[in-house]
Amino acid sequence: MKPKEIFTRDHKEMLKHGEEWMKGTATSCTVVGALIVTIMFAVAFAVPGGNNQDTGHPMFSKDKLFALFIISDALSLFSSTTSVLMFLGILTSRYAEEDFLKSLPQKMIIGLSTLFFSIATMMMTFCAALLIMLPGQSQRVIPIICLASVPVSLFGFMQISLLVDMIKSTYGRIFVRKRNSGFMHRVLRILA
Repeated sequence: MKPKEIFTRDHKEMLKHGEEWMKGTATSCTVVGALIVTIMFAVAFAVPGGNNQDTGHPMFSKDKLFALFIISDALSLFSSTTSVLMFLGILTSRYAEEDFLKSLPQKMIIGLSTLFFSIATMMMTFCAALLIMLPGQSQRVIPIICLASVPVSLFGFMQISLLVDMIKSTYGRIFVRKRNSGFMHRVLRILA
């Protein structure tokens, strides 16, 4: 038997656990991403202040904060859609050994990064809407804006170690002089 065949035979259980973990993580993140897509799509049409009855344009369309609102809403919508597509790519993968080297980690890195970005821009959209709807009431709005950073921070703290580990195991050999490039070593690092 060749070394690769021995590795495959001896690590079938590890491959199975890696597949289950990837599917579980991707499923959870897909649900979150899909919720954000739904919310941000609806928010684009239910703008703060409503629309002018004569022209149909948003009431606050001339306000600079309204531009921030629309831009952050669009960024959140696009990035959450990207994350959902990446996680769907993970869910529909064939989960071959080779997929664990580059394809699956790359999709997970892009998916987690864009999901984090979509959560952050969703909170920016919320804060911009508050500032538009409550002008001159900074004593009420500022504490709420500070609280809006809590979910973004929590998600970041919970996922940053996973993201860093995946980046190191996928791209680390580019940045490290001494490299362990053996097939078995790379797969073990990714699945560990």
